[in-house]
Amino acid sequence: MAGHSKWANIQHRKGRQDAARSKLFSKLAKEITVAAKMGDPDPEKNPRLRLAVKEAKSQSCPKDVIERAIKKAIGGDAESYDEIRYEGYGPNGVAVIVETMTDNKNRTASTVRSTFSKNGGNLGETGSVGFMFERKGEVTYPASVGDADTVMMAAIEAGAEDVESSEEGHIIYCADTDLNDVSTALEAELGETESTKLIWKPTTTTELGLEDMQKLMKLVDALEDDDDVQRVTTNFEASDEVMAQL
Repeated sequence: MAGHSKWANIQHRKGRQDAARSKLFSKLAKEITVAAKMGDPDPEKNPRLRLAVKEAKSQSCPKDVIERAIKKAIGGDAESYDEIRYEGYGPNGVAVIVETMTDNKNRTASTVRSTFSKNGGNLGETGSVGFMFERKGEVTYPASVGDADTVMMAAIEAGAEDVESSEEGHIIYCADTDLNDVSTALEAELGETESTKLIWKPTTTTELGLEDMQKLMKLVDALEDDDDVQRVTTNFEASDEVMAQL
């Protein structure tokens, strides 16, 4: 399994064990508000909002939090946020993409740069690591939805590009512009998705040992602790032995 998928599994297990999820819900709500403010407040007429709501639901975000976030945008009292992507390097040269939504560019830039520096990383220029990733749509299903052949056939019919199946579940990839259509077609065939979102998928990876993986997790945790940071993506690769020790 590719490194980014392993990282997703680590984050998923970590999330389930985390009792205080208000920070996560706040970030999900921010994405919903921005999506609703930029387009139609009806998820069925606004693909970005629909995806934001689906992702929030997959993270068990309360219904009232989702509804308040949409109403905030409709009411016109929602803050204005700039979406800024930062790129840099972590331990052993691993690539790191940091996606933010901020109402203060200077504050966010300063915090992100400081976080990289304090945790053994280096903030680079825009485009410094982006070429190592592709923008893709990602749809996930639990293993219980069916075997690999069943999911593969459904994915092909839906217009997806690739499928990774393992005992932990199925990850389906498609062009970023096709995510709404692909996820809708998959739901008609396989039922509700576990997760539907846009991602940065690594095209090249960097192998990390246990020590560097621990450093990387510390860097990512510190970045994600910032309220302005929506998500962090890396291109690490690690052996099953290293992952087991983590």
